[in-house]
Amino acid sequence: MEQKKEVTIILKKGEGRTIKAGGAWIYDNEIDRVEGDAAPGDIVRVLDFDDYPMGRGFYNPQSKITVRMMTREPDQVVDDALLMRRVQAAWNYRKAVIDTSSCRLIFGEADFLPGLVVDKYEDVLVVESLALGIDRLKPTILRFLWEVLEKDGVKIRAIFERSDAKIRLKEGLPRTKGLLWMTPGDGHDFADGWQMTRCVADDGRKAGAVFAPRLEIVENGVHYIVDVENGQKTGFFLDQKGNRMAMQSLVRRMKAAGETVRVLDCFTHTGSFALNCGLGGADSVLGLDISELAVAQASENAALNGLSDRVTFQEADVLDLLPKLVEQGEKYDVVILDPPAFTKNRDKIKQAMKGYREINIRGMKLTRHEGYFATCSCSHFMDYETFTTVIAQAARAAHVRLRQIEYRTQAADHPILWAGDEASYYLKFYIFQVLEER
Repeated sequence: MEQKKEVTIILKKGEGRTIKAGGAWIYDNEIDRVEGDAAPGDIVRVLDFDDYPMGRGFYNPQSKITVRMMTREPDQVVDDALLMRRVQAAWNYRKAVIDTSSCRLIFGEADFLPGLVVDKYEDVLVVESLALGIDRLKPTILRFLWEVLEKDGVKIRAIFERSDAKIRLKEGLPRTKGLLWMTPGDGHDFADGWQMTRCVADDGRKAGAVFAPRLEIVENGVHYIVDVENGQKTGFFLDQKGNRMAMQSLVRRMKAAGETVRVLDCFTHTGSFALNCGLGGADSVLGLDISELAVAQASENAALNGLSDRVTFQEADVLDLLPKLVEQGEKYDVVILDPPAFTKNRDKIKQAMKGYREINIRGMKLTRHEGYFATCSCSHFMDYETFTTVIAQAARAAHVRLRQIEYRTQAADHPILWAGDEASYYLKFYIFQVLEER
């Protein structure tokens, strides 16, 4: 990797608290000066106000996050050897901690590749690039990832890009999605001159004409159709894998004890919690989601698993429907709340707390005495303490007692890096038994 003459970023006195705590971001208001001529996306050296070396990272003056650190070692060059070590380490970690048939292979800052996400759905990789510096290295990183997987006998037939998040605009990057690479089945691989183009086969065929973006995966014994082109994020929420299994196991144990199990799954998206409960033996499951596309996909997934007779889905605004169900006196044996993030910035925390409080009150009221209630938040800014406080407030307002069964976070392929505030710890998931006040 060719490097320009290195540019130096000097921090203001008293700034850089995030990276000094182990984080990876330097904000624009923390920088005193830039020594040298750096273009957006270049690697720069970072010094504290007293010339103490902080490491090296990507520079982007167009972004509020002006530097994303790649290394803390002052003499470490960001080259191909470093990138290969990072990719290999990410794969070694996943092999040790999780079923890799479908999983997150690279999780940005938590894998020391800031701004990059790569998900594996069976034999297809889906990549999301959110930062200018890492976007430039994307072809190299993907090639190394392909090579590392190939060495372990893991065949990848296609790489699809879902870099269509709005946050890219803040980095000066266009929103984009489409097929990056695909083997046409004639021995073509990265070594045959792979290029990051939308027309990837050697004979110039449009790859999109032969790639079907709807894939089938299996997780926890449940089959899903994943739409990597039009689904949310990269197509599927892999981070809830363990939490979905926890609910499947809970329902299975309830059935083994001779209980009737009626489940309400709110914000069901493509039906993942609902289907896990169905596979666990629930007598009936109703999944709710405001998206017509999501409900259609969830219904298709139910049919794929032979669960359409017990697992059904309804298009509805959950925030409007839950109060009506409470008024009607509905009660369920299991209620699951998996809402989207109610806030993506600190400025709206109070508003988000109100939203979480209201849906949790309704969810608890819809859970029968001695029934089970699962609730979660995927917002990084709704931290553990705040979320726990909101749940306690909701329980008091609903006049119920909560007996905690389990507290969980995101699946191990979305590792939580203990340092900084780069949002690697974002998912909070509680399972409770709901008891009438006594």
